[in-house]
Amino acid sequence: MIELVEGEPASGDVTLEGMQNGVAVVVRRPQSWLRHGATVLDNVILSIVHGVFVMPIVSLQPIEGMRGTMASGKQLIIERILRDRAGIWDQIIGERDLPKLILRMLLTSVISLAAYGAVLGASNGWLQALVSTVKLPLLFLATLAICLPTLYLFNLVFGARLSVLQACALIMVAITVTAVLTFAFAPISLFFLITARSYAFFKLLNVAILALTALVGLRFLTSGMRALNEHVVESTFANQVFVTADVSQRELVSATVGGAAQAPTNGDARGARQNQNAAEPQAPQPAAGDRPASMLLLYIWILLFGFVGTQLAWTLRPFFGDPGQPFELFRDISGTFYSDILNTLGSLLG
Repeated sequence: MIELVEGEPASGDVTLEGMQNGVAVVVRRPQSWLRHGATVLDNVILSIVHGVFVMPIVSLQPIEGMRGTMASGKQLIIERILRDRAGIWDQIIGERDLPKLILRMLLTSVISLAAYGAVLGASNGWLQALVSTVKLPLLFLATLAICLPTLYLFNLVFGARLSVLQACALIMVAITVTAVLTFAFAPISLFFLITARSYAFFKLLNVAILALTALVGLRFLTSGMRALNEHVVESTFANQVFVTADVSQRELVSATVGGAAQAPTNGDARGARQNQNAAEPQAPQPAAGDRPASMLLLYIWILLFGFVGTQLAWTLRPFFGDPGQPFELFRDISGTFYSDILNTLGSLLG
């Protein structure tokens, strides 16, 4: 939230255009400031209205979060996502170097999922492990390709300002977090593969790991969408901020521009008050394309993403490979993913 702190004579490094000693505005918010023309609102131009004089305030200060973007090349992408979420959201909102960011997340996700897929397939032998190394990254990327147009187009229908690259980057953040967390669980999965000697337990354990990591990853997706919505609301508000000078301030501006100040008459004062009332800010009315994305729509899309992912996993199976069965690249499509999990759970408990 932006707070108007004070008005004072402009005497800083940057003077207002056409003024020698004009009236400036100081706007403060945490860890950032605007003074005599330097703005921290991303590419937003504010105006100070003094009667009939409109003086633009031009952005002169680096956008907050740029330091994190410039230093990100020295970090693993997962480190940056976990340690500098605000910087990641800021980069996605500003659409800065998104193809490069998406490529880094894609490579990290493929490597992590391939390593975990090898552990899954090792229950049936080296050939199944090799196939699962390809299948598991393919599962996540194919689900992304199927569901991404739905998220993008539905946001456009409801008037949200979300580009294809922004939608892809947000989903890739979720997939990257999921992939790296599954890779972190790989030693645990391998340990139980060697020691438990129970295929049903091994399958349920890894389904639980994938479900848990997916939930964590999707929390990052919702967090990123909220950050995007907050930016849209803030920029909509900032575009309609007008600072109206009172009578004495306008007289000061007139004196600096046209000569000595004149004492206002009663008629001038009444006219000034009418102009001031006319210039009061109006409630923001977001235009089409400037509305926040619907969080309800996002939650529905997450459910759709989950259903598509599980059905696609069932279609591409086997990923684990039953030690008692010969190697198969694919199996006939029969039953459902959920019925198979219930049957496996019943056989383990019974």
